[in-house]
Order: sequence, then structure tokens, then C-alpha cells
Amino acid sequence: MLETLDLSKSLTKEEYVRDLIQHQVTLNALGYQVYVQQRPVVIVYEGSDAGGKGGNIKRVTEKLDPRGYVVHPIAAPKGEDATHHYLWRFWRRLPEKGQIAIFDRSWYGRVMVERIEGFCTEEEWKRAYREINHFERQLVDFGTILFKFYIHISKDEQLRRFKAREQTPYKAWKLTDEDWRNREKWDHYEEAVNEMLLRTSTLTAPWTVVEGTCKWYARVKVLRTLVDGLSRELNYDPFADMPEIEAKKKGKKRRAKKKPKGGTKAKKMAGRSKSLDSKDTTPPMIDKYEFGQIVVDGQTYESDVIILPDGVVMGDWECREEHVLHPKDVKSVLKAAPEVVVIGQGSVKNMRVLPETKERLKATGIEVLAFKTAKACETYKELRNQRKVAAVLHVTC
Repeated sequence: MLETLDLSKSLTKEEYVRDLIQHQVTLNALGYQVYVQQRPVVIVYEGSDAGGKGGNIKRVTEKLDPRGYVVHPIAAPKGEDATHHYLWRFWRRLPEKGQIAIFDRSWYGRVMVERIEGFCTEEEWKRAYREINHFERQLVDFGTILFKFYIHISKDEQLRRFKAREQTPYKAWKLTDEDWRNREKWDHYEEAVNEMLLRTSTLTAPWTVVEGTCKWYARVKVLRTLVDGLSRELNYDPFADMPEIEAKKKGKKRRAKKKPKGGTKAKKMAGRSKSLDSKDTTPPMIDKYEFGQIVVDGQTYESDVIILPDGVVMGDWECREEHVLHPKDVKSVLKAAPEVVVIGQGSVKNMRVLPETKERLKATGIEVLAFKTAKACETYKELRNQRKVAAVLHVTC
């Protein structure tokens, strides 16, 4: 099976950056749906030594809510784990409903390393195929969404990465004498992997074999598989109503930047409203946020802020003392025609959205997302290049 893979598959840097960000942002939305729908998710990583599992896991988790997932690095069982059936230590690490568990190596060690190194009898590893299939079937029947990835690289590519690790001080710790010994048994491991894939890739728990020579390609393939699988299992389309970025950019009109005419009042008004230069093709960017201060495109505001997708940033907006988003404020938001309005309510949620105002936004087809301000800022930054977003951010008390 492994010999049929096309290990020459790759992506350009531009394709990688584009696809990586798109799938990471989408996975973030799906991760929230996992919590909302209370579905446990298990992601299993197996693969060649130096195959890129760690870097792959890093990209998968990069934009996930850290409260919603856990990564289990699996090594030889020790202590209490070593006194039980080999599956026991995995049963006790399974995720609760609404959580994601990622296993960096897994129960498949039984039919690979334990088989090759003689850590179990032939009868035990042969029996393990049936035990593993039953184990995974129980997980899926319970409602678990299960993904299994095997990242494969060639023997020559592994040697190249081993030598690169030797010469890179901050990576050298990853390379051990055991890694070199395992290379001598490459053919035995390849035979064990092929049998494992054939005997444990079932309808309920299929394997996804990933061509790993190009790390960029491998990362995007895993992310794409997760997005497609979660969208199907959760019956949720994260791309619904999401516009094409380039089309939006071409059709977007920019307001000309006006210089304030002398005087204190003009300077104050310049601080209240800042338009993007017509040459700037990106939406406003939040550079920094901390309680009492926010920096947007290099401009510092010490009061509540409304960011509009057409490039306008309004500081010191109306009714700041009450922290209420009034219809007059909403009028400016509606005029900019965003698809999403992200509301940052402050650390103590002391900004209110009047019910009629919220309904008015929703009635025009605008999605309303409300978080604490720090989370709202992060949400805005993630969505700003994907959708037409406005942000109403409570900065001060």
C-alpha cells in the first residue's frame, strides 16, 4: 500500500499560506460546533520517525480554543499504565463530550513497535487487530468522531531529516540512538504498517494516509480532511454565505483620507474617525488590545471603538458612558453593510446591546457575535480577511 503513494506531491508557499489560514479559521468554527453539539473527537497520528507529526499537530491546534482540546504524547507505558491491558491507558484518556483529544502515537503501537521489537507475543499482536477494531467501533457507536492519520515519508527523506536534526541545535534532542536502530528495521516496519492499514481501515474508522515529503502539503491535507469530516459529521457548513475574498477586494470602495484643517477641534475629530488610504487593500487591523487602550492600524484609542469594514475607525462613539449600542450607532454599522458584527462586551460584560438593536441587525441578515473584548478582538482578526466584518469594542469601564 505504501509503495503506491505519490510522495512528490507538494504545494507552493503561496498555496500553503492561503490554504493553511483558510482551513485553520474554518477548523476554529468547527471546534466551537463540537462543543455546542457535545460530540467527542479523537484524532490519531501515526507515521514514520521524523515524518512531521509534531509540526502537523501544531498547525491543527494553532487556532483552536485551548480549552477545547488536549494532546497526548504516547510513549512506552509506565507505572500504573504498564500493569493493565494495553488499551486501558487509552480508555482513560478519551475525551469527554464536546472535547477534542489528539494522540501523538496511539494504541497502534501494539501492532507496530511492540510487534517488531518483541514487546508482546505473536498471539497478542495478531489478536490486537480484532481488539482495536472493536474498540474503535465502540467509540464511533457512542458518537465519537474519529480520525486516523498515517504520515509517510521515504527512507531517503527520513535520512535527510535525521542529518538535518543532528546539525540543528534546537532540534538535536529529538534524535536518539533508538531512531537510528529503527532505521535498520525499515523493511520490517513497512511490512507491519501495510498490514495494519489493511486490517484496521474499516468503514467506521478509515485511515487517511498522508504523503509527508512536503510538510506543507501534509499539513494542508490533514486540515482539509478534518474540515470535511467534521462538517459532514456535525451537519454544519462553515463556508455557508462566506464570500470570495478576492471578489470582495475588487468591488470594495475606499473613502479618501481627508486631512484635518487646523485647530484643536479638527485634531480631536481626526482621532475620532480614521479612514484607510485608498491604496490600502486590507481591512483595519487590531495591533494591540489591553483594558483601557486599543491600537488599530497604529492609531491608539483610549475609549470605546467601532471598526467598520469599509475602513473607518470611530473612537469615542456616542453614549460611551452608558456603554449602550443605540440605534444611532447602529445606523453607521448598517451603512457599512457588514456580514458579521463582532461585539466586545468588556471584561465584566458592562456593555449592553438593546434587544431591538440586536434584532435590527439580525433582520438585515447580519450575524451578531458577542464575546469579552479580548476574544472579540481575536475573532475580528481571524475573520477580517474572510468575511466583511464590523467590530464594536468596549475598551474602558
